[in-house]
Amino acid sequence: MELKLRSFMILKKYVPILLLILSCGEKQDKIFPERTSLVESVYSSVTVQPDSLYQVYAAVAGILDNNLVEEGDIVKKGTPLLQIINNAPKLNTDNARLNLNLAKENYSGSSTLLGSLEDEIQAATLSFKNDSSNYFRQKKLWEQNIGSKVQFENRRLAYELSQNNLRLLKSRFERTKNELSTQLQQARNNYETALIATKDFTVESKIDGKVYALFKNPGEIVTTMEPLASVGSADDFIIEMLVDEVDIVKLREGQKTLITLDAYGQEVFEAEISKIYPRKEERSQTFTVEAIFKNPPEQLYPGLAGEGNIIVAQKEDALVIPKAYLIDGTKVETEDGPVAVKIGLQNLDRVEILEGIDENTSIIKPEE
Repeated sequence: MELKLRSFMILKKYVPILLLILSCGEKQDKIFPERTSLVESVYSSVTVQPDSLYQVYAAVAGILDNNLVEEGDIVKKGTPLLQIINNAPKLNTDNARLNLNLAKENYSGSSTLLGSLEDEIQAATLSFKNDSSNYFRQKKLWEQNIGSKVQFENRRLAYELSQNNLRLLKSRFERTKNELSTQLQQARNNYETALIATKDFTVESKIDGKVYALFKNPGEIVTTMEPLASVGSADDFIIEMLVDEVDIVKLREGQKTLITLDAYGQEVFEAEISKIYPRKEERSQTFTVEAIFKNPPEQLYPGLAGEGNIIVAQKEDALVIPKAYLIDGTKVETEDGPVAVKIGLQNLDRVEILEGIDENTSIIKPEE
């Protein structure tokens, strides 16, 4: 009897605890949808770069003689940046000039080939006129049965030879004239090309801007494949953003963008999309988007990194629930069972409900 009483007392002691455990196990998170403003945005990584930033290359190879500017210098368009040395282009220019002078002399000088041909044509013309006169005079006599046939044939042969010789000389003159004209133009082109090559050994800035980097030291070999410097705008900066391909169709030029930079902590800067590049980067599966600061920070440097949120839609008085309460993106669990819903705007943690439930519907968080 004492044993039964003791067992009953133990059971009576632990029953409340068991009931508490069971009740906690059955408890589920319930909330009601709420009406509030909702902003849908697209995330992107951010890098700040100077506007019109470009890599400076040499058009010719050689050895870097001197950097004519320093990093941080402000330059104008056409300002010499670097000087390259190479003796070959100077020699080529001298040779091209000599060939040009020779071509000019051959074409229009006092001892030209054309002058000699003109003298020959003049002599051949006189000879042709003389042979022509003799031939037609002898022909007229022959028609009157005066003179011998041998004389007539000799006059005709001399006439025909003179005619052919004159025609050949004129043809040779035109051909030689065209050849010499072509040679002169080629020599002129070669000389101008050589001059350009000589000028290319002084590399100039293509824009008004700032020198951000110099990649070579005097004495180093310069090729046409390696950049020598980096030049960009001194005051205007752009924001380069990488956007995932699943989000790119939501973007339009002019959309508001909120930017945070690592160098400026939690400070938020407003910007606006200015350009969307249509080409996808295959490796990262992203698109490049550019934006412009509305009120830029006081100090900016190339390569500053951060994050951006591009606002693609915004709605006031939207009916929203946490995304964690959605089932398969199309339903929610209520006290009466699953209910299909139609969703609208969404951000990282909340989603708008357009149809299916209202703010008086109690919804239950699904089990994970």
